[in-house]
Amino acid sequence: MEIQIKAPSPGESVSEVEIAQLLVNNGDLVKKNQLIAELDSDKATLELYSENSGAITFLVSEGDIINVGDVVATINTSVVSDNDQQNKDTDKTELITENTQASSSLSNQSNPSSQLDFNKPLSSNRPDVRSEDWKNPLSTNYTSAVVQKVNIPSPAAKKILAEKGIHASEVNGTGRNGRITKEDALRAVHSMGTPPQGIKRTSNRKKLSSLRRKVAQRLVAVKNQTAMLTTFNEVNMQPIFDLRSTYKEIFLEKHGVKLGFMSFFTKAVVRALKEFPEVNSMIDGDQQIIYDYHDISIAVSGPRGLMVPVVRNAETLSFPQIEQEIVRLATKARDGKLTIDEMTGGTFTITNGGVFGSMLSTPIINPPQSAILGMHNIIPRPIAVENQVVIKPMMYLAVSYDHRIIDGRESVGFLVAIKEGLEKPEELLMVGNQKEALGL
Repeated sequence: MEIQIKAPSPGESVSEVEIAQLLVNNGDLVKKNQLIAELDSDKATLELYSENSGAITFLVSEGDIINVGDVVATINTSVVSDNDQQNKDTDKTELITENTQASSSLSNQSNPSSQLDFNKPLSSNRPDVRSEDWKNPLSTNYTSAVVQKVNIPSPAAKKILAEKGIHASEVNGTGRNGRITKEDALRAVHSMGTPPQGIKRTSNRKKLSSLRRKVAQRLVAVKNQTAMLTTFNEVNMQPIFDLRSTYKEIFLEKHGVKLGFMSFFTKAVVRALKEFPEVNSMIDGDQQIIYDYHDISIAVSGPRGLMVPVVRNAETLSFPQIEQEIVRLATKARDGKLTIDEMTGGTFTITNGGVFGSMLSTPIINPPQSAILGMHNIIPRPIAVENQVVIKPMMYLAVSYDHRIIDGRESVGFLVAIKEGLEKPEELLMVGNQKEALGL
């Protein structure tokens, strides 16, 4: 009996998925509920499980884009023995090998020209062959033209190469006798020049995942469709360093997570958003929607690229609850387990390029939001404190915002409010009670 495994729907408005990875091979025996493949959509990565035990046959390949509901694989549930399947695979492999060897030998004997390598550079002393010679059997150069014809583009390929400004001599054709096909032209890139003698250089080409393509489209759309500006400031992180140094061990022992920077930044952002609610808003047509809750998107790096899960109602969470929620979401992002709901929405985004060593950047707004905060690395720098030059751990902050609905007064005031909260955390974020705020 054969059972079909179909592509599930990642959610509403998603009609296509991409086959990201096949985790078993054709003909393998799989068990019920075994993970067999991973699918990418423009919103999330999905896992596909076997619905029954049996021998699996995939009807798709990695990189294929299929519609939701299409059949990904079939499972033959009548296969019962691992040993029987292994013997069948061995016999089949031996038979294919024997047939391939015999066929190859016969082909080489009957067609000597099949042993020619049309991808090798032609000898410099070869006869001059016009591109028309290979078409004319009466031409004295006909045989030579057929054998030596390379870099002759098809009409479609010729047009594509002309649009790209690439000469046919720069392209290796994969068609018959080295002919340049339309696909060759689409993949063609400009020559990177002649490398030094004796040095071998290679490059790799891979298809962008569905998620990465969607992110690219959204980022370009943001640049084209918003009036994005960025304002900068710096913050003295010494007060937060002191708090973390004092309470980090007891906080870890009590709550099972480290006291990081993100809880302080989330608290400071929520406080600033309450003071400047226009920053916590979005454009919907000719209207502005201002939210009275604060769903904070936290950008995290996952194996398939940047993911932005959401900490819901951050204004209601304590320091320990924020740290625990961020750890939970970051772990799911690294494991590829985030759901669409966990990445949907968000009224403001925080991104931390400092973990990678970034000193300063202009973050791009996460649509349809109207602003984003960029954190950067913390380095000791000299600053003036009470007319004295001292060394303090300093961080540059950046807020990118949509100038269509957020003016300079709001954007600058918002960033200053964040700076104030971070430099006076005990007074402004903990309301004068450190232990109670940290749940200790």
